[in-house]
Amino acid sequence: MVTIASDQTLNILHLEDSLADHELTALTLRRSGLHCHLHRVDSLSEFQRLTDIQPFDIILADYRLPGFTALDAWAHVVQKPQHPPFILLSGAIGEAAAVDAIRLGIADYLLKDDLQRLPHVIARALEVHEARQARELAVSQLEASERRLADLTEHLQTSIEQERASIAREIHDDIGGALTAVRFDVAWIGRHSTNTEMQEHAASAAEMLQHAIGASQRIMMNLRPPILEQGLVAAVQWLAAGFERRSGIPARVISSSESIRATADIQLVAYRTAQEALTNISKHAHPRTVHIDLSDKEDVLTLEVTDDGQGIDPCMLEKPKAFGLKGLHERARTVGGWLDISSRPGQGTSVILSIPLTSHPTPPAPGDAQ
Repeated sequence: MVTIASDQTLNILHLEDSLADHELTALTLRRSGLHCHLHRVDSLSEFQRLTDIQPFDIILADYRLPGFTALDAWAHVVQKPQHPPFILLSGAIGEAAAVDAIRLGIADYLLKDDLQRLPHVIARALEVHEARQARELAVSQLEASERRLADLTEHLQTSIEQERASIAREIHDDIGGALTAVRFDVAWIGRHSTNTEMQEHAASAAEMLQHAIGASQRIMMNLRPPILEQGLVAAVQWLAAGFERRSGIPARVISSSESIRATADIQLVAYRTAQEALTNISKHAHPRTVHIDLSDKEDVLTLEVTDDGQGIDPCMLEKPKAFGLKGLHERARTVGGWLDISSRPGQGTSVILSIPLTSHPTPPAPGDAQ
């Protein structure tokens, strides 16, 4: 049995042209012990005026009134963001009309011949209304939380890329420069020394320094790839070549054009997606071949990285700590794109990044007239 709190006084608006029916309704509510203020109106203009200037807990409405119906009143109320439950209380409404009214969003209906059930109908309508409001509030709070999380993710991605660029500059300017200078000095010592053992140590040191210089350049490229300055196609080809060289797995790149024109942030997202996909393939997939497709057809940048490896178990995609894959989704969202991952165990994996280009003005290609 649905009940209303004993200390709750309801403010009820009654749209009714019959004074006798209104008084009978008021009597029924009093006898039920329901505390309420019942306001009667019988014109659409007065109904609209009252609902515009004061809040009501619930609205009762006869279906047919002189010159209009309850649906006209409902059309005015439903436009309000926090409108109260609206109950049809009529003696002249068919079952079909009542069902249509419910489909429009009206809370409930009750025939006047069954007036003793009105307190229960009101209590039930209020309970459903409160539950709906609570659900809408929860959804609103969740959406706000997701927006804040998306904003934080975008801020973190931007901060990470800025920090990567800063570290890459330091490696290039300080560490790389210092290693190169030391290598020259060691080589000079080796050339000018007459001691065979000294020359061997100098050659060994120069070799180690060359290895360190190569490592610093590789780290710098991973942190902030200058290859992107040559365009996304060249950058992805460079990634694929490096993957093939390290893993021995053929990686083929196919592009719809030699140069894909997109903003720097979109190119970076596509590059990082390809980089992460290839990293995951080298760690987990054990494929025979890898295919990378790039396209900018129909003003949408599409990057697809496909392998014929062992695939991904669907439950792995939902793991709370699958940060690499979740990071790709969030990174795509920062530029208005989306990511799809399709995989079947034993049949390979396909990672598809799609980013609309129409909302991101593309820069002129190198050599274009200014």
